[in-house]
Amino acid sequence: MKPHQLQPMIEGMLEAIILVDPIQLRILTANRTAHQLLKIEPGSLVGKGIIEIVAAPEDLFFWEDVAGGLSENIYSETLLQCSDKSIVQVERRVSLVKVGMDTSFYVVAIRDHSSQRKIENELEKLIAELRGTLESTADGILVTNLDGGIRSYNHLFSELWGLPDELMTQRDDGAIYAWMDKCMIDADRYTERLGTIGRSPLMEATDILVLRSGKILERVTLPQFARGRPIGRVYSYRDITQKLADEARLQLAAKVFESSTDAIFITDHEQKIITINPSFEKLTSYTEKEMRGKTPRAFFATESNVELIDQLLHKLEVNGSWEGELWNRRKNGHAYLCMITLVKLQDDHGKTINYIGFFKDRTETHAAKQKIEELAFSDALTGLPNRLLLAERIHQAITHASRKNGTFALLFLDLDHFKQINDSLGHPFGDRVLLEVTERLKRCIRQVDTASRLGGDEFVLLLHEADADGAEVCAQRVLEELTAPITLDGMNFTVTSSIGIALYPADGITMDDLIKNADSAMYHVKERGRSDFRFYQRQMNIGLLSRMKLDHAMRQALEKKLFRLHYQPQFDLHTGKIFGVEALIRWNDKDLGEVSPAQFIPIAEESGVIVQIGHWVMQTAMRQAALWNQQGHSLKMGFNVSGLQFQQSNFVELVATELEANNLSPDCIDLELTESVLIKDIDENLKKLNALAKLGVKLSIDDFGTGYSSLSYLKRFPIHKLKIDRSFVEDLPEDESNAAIVTAIIHLAHALKLQVIAEGVETEQQRSFLCKLHCDELQGYLFAPAMSVDEFEKLFLQDTHNLACHLRVSS
Repeated sequence: MKPHQLQPMIEGMLEAIILVDPIQLRILTANRTAHQLLKIEPGSLVGKGIIEIVAAPEDLFFWEDVAGGLSENIYSETLLQCSDKSIVQVERRVSLVKVGMDTSFYVVAIRDHSSQRKIENELEKLIAELRGTLESTADGILVTNLDGGIRSYNHLFSELWGLPDELMTQRDDGAIYAWMDKCMIDADRYTERLGTIGRSPLMEATDILVLRSGKILERVTLPQFARGRPIGRVYSYRDITQKLADEARLQLAAKVFESSTDAIFITDHEQKIITINPSFEKLTSYTEKEMRGKTPRAFFATESNVELIDQLLHKLEVNGSWEGELWNRRKNGHAYLCMITLVKLQDDHGKTINYIGFFKDRTETHAAKQKIEELAFSDALTGLPNRLLLAERIHQAITHASRKNGTFALLFLDLDHFKQINDSLGHPFGDRVLLEVTERLKRCIRQVDTASRLGGDEFVLLLHEADADGAEVCAQRVLEELTAPITLDGMNFTVTSSIGIALYPADGITMDDLIKNADSAMYHVKERGRSDFRFYQRQMNIGLLSRMKLDHAMRQALEKKLFRLHYQPQFDLHTGKIFGVEALIRWNDKDLGEVSPAQFIPIAEESGVIVQIGHWVMQTAMRQAALWNQQGHSLKMGFNVSGLQFQQSNFVELVATELEANNLSPDCIDLELTESVLIKDIDENLKKLNALAKLGVKLSIDDFGTGYSSLSYLKRFPIHKLKIDRSFVEDLPEDESNAAIVTAIIHLAHALKLQVIAEGVETEQQRSFLCKLHCDELQGYLFAPAMSVDEFEKLFLQDTHNLACHLRVSS
């Protein structure tokens, strides 16, 4: 059943219905409701790619999964884009439907949710009112679920903890908790206490929190209930800094001061140290007596960092705190790296009363980090950033670009035919080539950009803040740099590259999407001749995934023996009899229905599975030819041989083996090869053709005239027949150009003493024209389509009249 036959049924449905082709993912038909929903003219959806109307990333990913054979259905709420660019919220279901044995398509059912959205708006209004209540309280409020996930907090909470604007505008619980940990002087004890509270859903608690900012908060923790069960927690925070008695505050500070593992010093308002804690003395070897009266500037400053100390002390005055790393020396002169936090304390009137400094020894951590970074983030051969460091820099670029609504570019490079260098000259030589390529790539980018090696001969260039024009300039520069010859060991050669380009955010908002899409664009360059660049386009993923899906399905079809051969009769115009057949492959997939050879054969040739398919065709066709000949039917069997199959070193041996296995006379077999196959490595191909001719096998040139034609190879090769391509036959005799080409081919063939056959003959006018030109043989729908073994035997082999059916030849 065809999609248009379902039109009356889908027009009667209240829902919007769209039918989608399962291979190309283009719209086959849609009802009026769908056109009204999308605000477009009836019938205008037909032929569009389904991804053209989606507005949600979820739907784009789903259709990419469909193209890759990873999914068949989806049901959820989503967004569609109308013709006027407005967005409509809908509920949609996508299902794969199979009709009969040969047809399948995706049914997209859509229901408008505009009214439901109105209800949701009312709910949002109610939530806003509740939010207003939360903001009116005098305490900072944080509400979490039982797992600690943040459900809500008010503005006063963010003020008390000094949350930055970027944390308040994004949903990142981990970042908020990390900020709160960072604010705590005793972060370890704070974390331990939170763990105790989290493990006791019914626990009520009151705690005192001391922040690095100098604030002291009272935290009251209460469980939150719904229907008698705990569902989360409410934390209320109150600033009690000014309410605590001076003595109590000093006692609390003293406990923290003495027990802290951080080295701590406290100064007066003139920045003169008045006390240090035991950890300070342990780390630096200086006693409190030796440190009293010194300033942080005098303690931390050396000849090399005086300017840096002045800058940080200035920031301390302006911002009230400073944090960073500094190199310092112990009393014995040994250098160490310390992480320092400096805080300025003020009274109610803004007057500075003290400064507090916290620092830890980070020397070992720093050395280990440097070693780890050296090993973990660099490519061992080239020294370029590897995938890990590239990922870090891409994430930085994404963060930077998202904040500034900016863009950057990712170039995915793959060296062309590099495997030939490794195979012929060895991997050490190939490594030297990669080092030369690395140096050239470095010359093509700016200091702010990143060149990375992913492995093998794959490189990625990250172009900071680059747009499409900048990416194109860089790609051109890389192609030009690599065009210059490389000289190694007295040998001159050129290495070219295929480049795919993805732009942020148009081509992806994550690193994986950007690399995948740049790789997809590079793959298209490889398909179209290499040594060029190409920008990513959305349809590439759909096409690539569709090819992968078909490739996998073909391999499954080979294993499960789902391919079959049909046979189209060929007629001799001189005798009027059927003299042979052409074996044509057919495939019916359980999900995709009947798949045309025009769709799957090119993909089979790309992936290499055409070799196995071609061998199966050879075996099956020869076995059938032998069976018919044993039954007394003298028929020649013709079938196509792909270029990849013909290039196999043992091809001639395989043909001989199959002939012997089926006890079949070689002159019963006609191998059809295209011109493009024959002109590749002509000398080697000539040896194979002569070997096949020596076996006695007949050789034909298929689709003659559509490729590269040369009289020299026609004269040299042992060819016995030319087949006129159907593209020249279909407009005969009206098309004067085609008529002239067909006439020339027939005269050329006869002049070279070759037979000539025309395929695709569908009308009496075509047959008559070809007869007048004395074409030797014909095949086409005018006489018979390709048919199964049973159909062919029933129509022709069991009826000697049909087998010897004479054609009316025009005089």
